[in-house]
Amino acid sequence: MSQEANEIKENRMGTAPVHSLLIKMSLPVMASMIVQALYNVVDSIFVSRVGEKALAAVSYCFPIQSLMIAFGIGTAVGMSALLSRFLGAKQFDRVNRIAQNGMFLEAMNFVLFFIIGLFSHQFLSIQTSDALTIQYGEQYMSIVTMLSFGVFAQILVERFLQASGKTFYIMFVQGIGAVINIIMDPILIFGLLGFPKLGVAGAAYATVLGQIIGAIIGIVINQRKNHEIPISLKNFRVSLTDIKDIYKIGLPSIVMQSIGSVMVFSFNKILSGFGALAITAVATFGAYFKLQSFIFMPVFGLNNGVVPIIAYNYGARRKDRMLAAMRIGARYGVTIMTVGMLIFWIFPKVLLSFFDASDQMLAIGTVTLRTISVGFPCAGYAIMRGASFQALGKSIYSMYISIARQLMVLIPAGFLLARLGNINLVWLAFPIAEVVGITMSILFTRKIKREIIEPIGAEM
Repeated sequence: MSQEANEIKENRMGTAPVHSLLIKMSLPVMASMIVQALYNVVDSIFVSRVGEKALAAVSYCFPIQSLMIAFGIGTAVGMSALLSRFLGAKQFDRVNRIAQNGMFLEAMNFVLFFIIGLFSHQFLSIQTSDALTIQYGEQYMSIVTMLSFGVFAQILVERFLQASGKTFYIMFVQGIGAVINIIMDPILIFGLLGFPKLGVAGAAYATVLGQIIGAIIGIVINQRKNHEIPISLKNFRVSLTDIKDIYKIGLPSIVMQSIGSVMVFSFNKILSGFGALAITAVATFGAYFKLQSFIFMPVFGLNNGVVPIIAYNYGARRKDRMLAAMRIGARYGVTIMTVGMLIFWIFPKVLLSFFDASDQMLAIGTVTLRTISVGFPCAGYAIMRGASFQALGKSIYSMYISIARQLMVLIPAGFLLARLGNINLVWLAFPIAEVVGITMSILFTRKIKREIIEPIGAEM
């Protein structure tokens, strides 16, 4: 039997020890996501040198960028979970159909955000009336949306690799794209090495350039190394059944992450009500989101490593391996987030100084980082339990949790606390929301164990 055929028959997700498998599956993704977080932070660090209004402008654009990621990853999550499941069940014809329709859906995502990019000025005008901030934001948002084909293609090829357990290669896809971004940021923003000085627009061009190059590299790797999931549109037909199955899993993830965009947009509006402090507060909130990505990205990388393990072994009806992956993943997720909380508490001013923070921004930001980070351990648990919900086709539970946390608790709490007139109190809304999130995660975990996992033993 050929090596390729043997790999398809005995995929390591069904045979390797769960603990070591989770580490091998997650570490490359975690490493690449840390690099990705680095270039997001570096992007904002260079933008902050243009001015505090430039940093605020990028922060005002963040909800749209987050929405792009929500649609791209949400679609890919549904596709990837199905690919892993059908690989585990050895249904290779269905694997090919799901992959093709996933490619079609990501292309439609690009078309959607190209159209949204045409209305950049109107979107920014809703949030602020400062002319220079709007100008900066319009430059940045129009570029990252109307050239977003790179980010959707990159997300797609990464999930092909993830679904078949080849997460090591994701490190190259994301890592090289991130390095390109980091290198090109100062060159395009400040006009180095003979390039024009583009300011905020230069940061946007550096971002999309990194995404496009990352996507190209990912396509090449998939064609050469990922024989289980071929990238081909030969005999492609739009399948409403496959699209429905993809979004049955992926739509809750899209909604869940889109709610995050609504939250950031709403919080920017809340902060914009603090008069003279508004621009500084929004810039601080934007800096926080860049910094917290260093903590959250590794956990999301761990999440990405857990999903295919659980999904594959669910298809293979291996309850013991599913429970082990859930238990180990949650343990690591909480540990990482606890370390992150300690870093935010001990070094807030050091972290904020990277963004050329003014005295006012340091004063606001120190309280911001310390207060919000209190809820990090709860978030770590909830994120890892969300991996179980996704892998088992119950992403709707994650959506319920996200709606409760960010729409029913976080935004109303932030609004009410802002009415007290003290900006430092607004940040308390975040740990309050995380308590609600972890409570719901525990309840839903008990439900899937009782209704989905435990019955597997009765089948033996």
